Amino acid sequence: MLRWNAAYNLTAIRDPREMVTKHLLDSLAMAPFVGPAAGVTTLADLGTGAGLPGIPLAIAHPELRVTLVESNGKKARFMREALRQLRLDNADVAESRIEALDRPGAFDAITARALATLPLILALGGHLIAPGGALLAMKGARPDEEIAALPAGWALRSVTPLTVPGLDAERHLVRVGRADETKERG
Repeated sequence: MLRWNAAYNLTAIRDPREMVTKHLLDSLAMAPFVGPAAGVTTLADLGTGAGLPGIPLAIAHPELRVTLVESNGKKARFMREALRQLRLDNADVAESRIEALDRPGAFDAITARALATLPLILALGGHLIAPGGALLAMKGARPDEEIAALPAGWALRSVTPLTVPGLDAERHLVRVGRADETKERG
């Protein structure tokens, strides 16, 4: 990422140590919430940019199938090369706008990190979530206003505070599912 960042402007963070904390460790903070033990075997990482958190999660969970959704061609090329060099066969790149990705109900979960508000993420990518699936959104401070503005048909499942080693900032994982499925789960 550091080498490609100079030419492709993948991230505003230039310091390699800061990249480890703010990108790699931050991405891996959600690792316990994906994978077969968490009931998530297919994941779409929306607006993934440089492949965060999708690529670290694909490394941490070889059994997880990750689709990296990114419309920026330069970033998509970087991710394809990163997947090739890392020999990650469990991840692929969908060079597409989120709302144009034609895979309705194909994913156990979708995720987004620093992309948009919860309502906007659901408007763009809610169609990708399989029955019983969820949005797993990485957020800083607890996004109570965004939660209150969830669109009809969607409901909060949980908000989990996360600890990222070396990061002195709030982080939360927000889980949102379809309202009728959330009621059934109790």
